[in-house]
This record gives sequence, C-alpha cells and structure tokens, in this order.
Amino acid sequence: MISCHQIHKSYDKVRALHNVSISCEKGEILGLVGANGAGKTTLFKILLGLVTADSGKVEIAGDGAKKIGGIIEKPALYPYLNAHQNIRLFAKMQGANFSQQAIEDSLVQVGLPLHRKDPVRNFSMGMKQRLGIAVALLNNPSCLLLDEPFSGLDPLGIEALKQLILDLTQQTQMTILISSHIIDVLSTVCTKLSIIHDGEIIKTGSTSTILEACTKSYMICGKDINKASFLSDYDTVSNGNCMTIEASPSEISEIIFKLSQEQIGITSSRPVLDLQQLFNPEHK
Repeated sequence: MISCHQIHKSYDKVRALHNVSISCEKGEILGLVGANGAGKTTLFKILLGLVTADSGKVEIAGDGAKKIGGIIEKPALYPYLNAHQNIRLFAKMQGANFSQQAIEDSLVQVGLPLHRKDPVRNFSMGMKQRLGIAVALLNNPSCLLLDEPFSGLDPLGIEALKQLILDLTQQTQMTILISSHIIDVLSTVCTKLSIIHDGEIIKTGSTSTILEACTKSYMICGKDINKASFLSDYDTVSNGNCMTIEASPSEISEIIFKLSQEQIGITSSRPVLDLQQLFNPEHK
C-alpha cells in the first residue's frame, strides 16, 4: 500500500502541488491523469524520495529490502552496456542478487529476450521501458511507480506494456501507480483514477465511475449504420461507417439493441470523453 496526505510543494514562488492526497492498496493499479505540467512527475519524485515535500506525509507499506521502485520520465540506463550488464550493475548498486540466473529471471519477468548481447542503445523504446521496469523490480518492491511509461511507444509496444503491468499485479499483487495523459490506455489498465489539475487532485474514484460521468457521446461503427431510422431522435455526426451519437451510458445499450434488431452489425463501440468536464474541478 502507498499513500500520501496533504502534500504541498513549491519551487520558489511557483506552486507545484497543493494539498495532494492519494492512496493505492495492495493489488490495485492507480492512474494519475493530468496534462503536462499538472504536477504528476513532482508527486512521483516525492513518493520515491527523490524530492522533499514542503509539508505532508508519505506512507509506504511493504516487506523486503526495497518497498518501492519506479521510473521517472524515462529509464536511466547505461546505453553502452547490454541488458545483462545493466541488470548486473544496478543489482550490485542495490545489494540485490546478481547471479546469472537472477539476471535471466529478471529479463524473463519483463519479457525481454535472453540472447540480446548488443548495447541497450540499439533497443526500441518499448524494450528500454521493459528493461527499466526490470531494474525497478530488483529486490522485489511492494510498490511500483511508472511515470508516463507509454510515451513514445507504438501501438504494439503499448499493448505489450499494458499486459506486463496487468501480469505484475495478478501474479504478485503489487501496488502500481501510473501517471499519464493518455486516458484511453489508462482506462483499460487502472482500477481507479485520480485526476490532477494545476497541482491539485480534483477527482478520485473507480475508473468506470469517473469515465462514465465524463461521457456524453459514443462512437459506434457498423455497416449501414446511417440507415437506422430511429437515430434521427439523437444528435449524431456521421463519418463513413461510424457515427458519433450523443447519449448517456444508460441509453447506449438500448441503442445497440435497436441496431441489432434492424440487423445492423456493430463492429465497435467506444465512449467519447468530454475532456473539459474531466479536468473541470467543478464537476466532482
């Protein structure tokens, strides 16, 4: 478990964090959502002990030599060393097991190939992220912090990293905090979300609750969807075989049912978030 209470942090006269409180229990994945400059990285640095808060309290519960591990912004690796050498060096620094078997186990855990002996500078961004996570997992921390881990990844890399994160919680019941501005990705990974805006947490709750409250329309795709006569009762915008329909979460299931009755095959349906409402502190 990791939590912080009433964290305040300023740099000179610039307020970075104000009265920030969050918590994440064992086996949970918490997504910290915010625009660039909202305070995500500053908060994570405080949780990792890299920066001292002006006031407030941080609590981390866990067993073992290291309670928490993490990556801030991007993995700090030695580009001229290979993956095995990076793991060995960081393990020595942290007093962790750096036997050949332990190194191979670390690489296998994050899905990296054992045969790569070339320098890390040749790795893709996704492979570097995985290696960074392997380093963060040395000494088996109870909590893992990942700051913008999906930035710079292609769609396949994002899916692979998402699966790795889910596997870690399912297999080890690890507590994981992820900061990102990519809400579509966090919505499929996180148990709950905290929305940070201008250094303050303005919303916290289950992922489904927060996203449903900020959903006013859905994009539904299917062949001949424009032929559905009853959709004239809704505000819609057509785009080929897709249509954005203004509807509440409770209405959308009825719409999909009616489309099936008219034998219109649906190929996809996804919510369209109202970002203004999501980041509006007036809408809790």
